[in-house]
Amino acid sequence: MKLFKSETQKTVTFIIISSICLFMSLIQSVDELLHFNLSWVAIILCGLPIIKEAATCLYEEFDIKADVLVSLALIASVIIGEIFAAGEISVIMTIGALLEDLTVQKAQSGIENLVKLTPKQARIIRDNKEIMINADDIEIGDIVRVIAGETIPVDGVIIKGQGSIDESIMNGESLPVDKYVGDDVLSGTINQYSTFDIKATKTSQDSSLKRMIKLVKEADSKKAPIVSLTDRWATWIVVIALVSSIGTYLVTHQILRSVTILVVFCPCALVLATPTAIMAGIGNASKYGILIKGGDVVERLSKIKNIAFDKTGTLTYGKLSVVEYKSFNPDYDDETFLKILASVEAYSEHPLGKAITSYYKENNEELLDIQNFTVNPGKGITANLGEKSILVGNLKLIKDVDINLNKDIINISEEFTKKGCTVIYLSIDNKLIGYVALSDILREEAKEVINYIKSQKINPVMLTGDNKNSAQNIANIVGIDDIHPSLLPEDKMNIIKNLEDSKSQTCMIGDGVNDALALKYSSVGISMGAIGSDIAIEASDVALASDDIKNIPYLLYLSKKTMKTIKLNVTFSLALNFLAIILAMTGILNPVVGALVHNLGSVFVILNSAKLLKTRNNLALNCKTESLFTNESKGALIV
Repeated sequence: MKLFKSETQKTVTFIIISSICLFMSLIQSVDELLHFNLSWVAIILCGLPIIKEAATCLYEEFDIKADVLVSLALIASVIIGEIFAAGEISVIMTIGALLEDLTVQKAQSGIENLVKLTPKQARIIRDNKEIMINADDIEIGDIVRVIAGETIPVDGVIIKGQGSIDESIMNGESLPVDKYVGDDVLSGTINQYSTFDIKATKTSQDSSLKRMIKLVKEADSKKAPIVSLTDRWATWIVVIALVSSIGTYLVTHQILRSVTILVVFCPCALVLATPTAIMAGIGNASKYGILIKGGDVVERLSKIKNIAFDKTGTLTYGKLSVVEYKSFNPDYDDETFLKILASVEAYSEHPLGKAITSYYKENNEELLDIQNFTVNPGKGITANLGEKSILVGNLKLIKDVDINLNKDIINISEEFTKKGCTVIYLSIDNKLIGYVALSDILREEAKEVINYIKSQKINPVMLTGDNKNSAQNIANIVGIDDIHPSLLPEDKMNIIKNLEDSKSQTCMIGDGVNDALALKYSSVGISMGAIGSDIAIEASDVALASDDIKNIPYLLYLSKKTMKTIKLNVTFSLALNFLAIILAMTGILNPVVGALVHNLGSVFVILNSAKLLKTRNNLALNCKTESLFTNESKGALIV
């Protein structure tokens, strides 16, 4: 039976027991009663693990860390009989190590969730018969049948039928893509309507989804943890301390002064300098719904040169909405047209239909009685309203049924398409009645966030699976010049890797499964916690619990302020240590007084770091919603 549930619980317990024993050892009557110095408890529980760790690093890797100097100070203090000083050093150093461990804990990756997205079974056609096999057994050239609602098990090309594919796992876009014979489809994407057959062009193990899982697994090993500041300087600190101690003994022949140098040079304040500031910074960020998963994330954030944004769900709300509707026919005003359209779409499971109906129901409740509702996958809907025949669909469907289209109608469709919109038309008895344009909506704060980022000499980049027109329109409004549209997850990852390889540390901000690779490979990955997928959140270093990129500027400011606090802590700690060495060399400080002096340094570091907890988010952004559309695109058209 294990006494402790975790190493953290064990360490905390040892610190508490050791601290109590140290305090009790100051009461002379207690030591006399027990015939034992209780400071030894602190040395055994907290000091011996430090000595063991230092010895192991020296023996196995000859790695000189701060633990080496701490061990020298402990052993030296015990040799000269300063047991309290040795116990005190043990406890303070263990507290510092615990704080550091707590700030660098990493969240679990989303590998398990990605694996769950992979289909286990697949329908294949052999000898004109449909049979079920293990998806891993699919071979190149196999004919795979995918029915409505199923996840596509392997990459392939459609050879029969058509469908509407939800590709959000790959491109992040909520709007399904219509696919026909000859079109490529990717594993992990979902067939929403109809049934089609595909010819496998890759095996299951080499499919897009499996490759993404493999790359996410590899990403953690490529993002090396940042070595702590104390350990970076530990070798020089040890050398300086030993040289000073030995030199002092050779000159003065007083072992007490030499040991005092080791005690005062024990880097307690230096060890506390980083973790206390990091924990205070992380604690402050959490008050604003910014969840930082590790201490080294703060340091990487302070050095960011590029910030890459996913578009849908990050710069935009990731939710389709009606942006314009208009009746062409004088027999139907705009509101009547919208009512008929919403009544038809109320029967649809398509995201476009749901968006139209939801928009109508914001201010209305009554819907018309629709009959004979039928879906034409990839095109639109047919239905009846009493004796009237209704057709709802895209421009392709309208052309296919030979409904009269004039040049103005085609122009308005092209205008909205350039803006990244989807246009849906309604006809009654083969006469075009009107249109509705739908689009994702830009976040109010997006433009001001980009302006702040530019003011900090950081380059904003857009990485999106959406088409060029939609990406360019959003980029023009918010002010992003570096745009990469029509990307798959691996494409986003490669762009991030190229930016990182140029020694230009990059932060990626995204919300979906398709962003997981880029989030993992970036120096810092930030996910939209409120609307983002679990996989994106787990793959990131920072999660925005509130669905608000307005916190990005504050996060950047806080990371730099935290690093400034760490540098001040380190500078003060080293200055105090060197001053104490001079005083120890001259015999002014003895080991006990020396231990108290470096305790003062630790107190300063803790109080200075605590100031970060009171830092407030005063970066008020002047956020205004900007329309994606110009007035020219909203003129009334009469057919």
